[in-house]
Amino acid sequence: QVQLVESGGGLVHTGGSLRLSCTASETIDSITSMGWYRQAPGKQRELVALITNDGNKYLPNSVQGRFTVSRDNGKNTVYLQMNSLKPEDTAVYFCNLQAAGRPYWGEGTQVTVSS
Repeated sequence: QVQLVESGGGLVHTGGSLRLSCTASETIDSITSMGWYRQAPGKQRELVALITNDGNKYLPNSVQGRFTVSRDNGKNTVYLQMNSLKPEDTAVYFCNLQAAGRPYWGEGTQVTVSS
C-alpha cells in the first residue's frame, strides 16, 4: 500500500513562509499528477496546487503569486512553497497523487497562520 508522507506544516505569522513536502513511500507507475489540497474547519476540501506528469501547473487565483508547486520525479516528491501567508490560509493541507485512475492521499499536515 503506497503511503504519502507529508512534512513542513506549522505555525507562522501573517506574511511568513512555509514549505511543505510530500514523498510517496514507493515508486508508482502511471502517475498523472501530484498536488495539494486543503481543508479549513467547516469548509470543503479545495485544490491548492497541481502539477501534472508533463510539468503543467495549476494554482487557483487565491494562491497565485504566493504559492509555488514543484516536483522531483526521481524522489517521488512534490513540494509546496507558500509565501506571504494569510490567516485565511489556515487549514489542514493534504498531499494528493493521481495514478492509474485512482487517488492517493496523505494524512494531512496543519498549517496555522496567526494574525
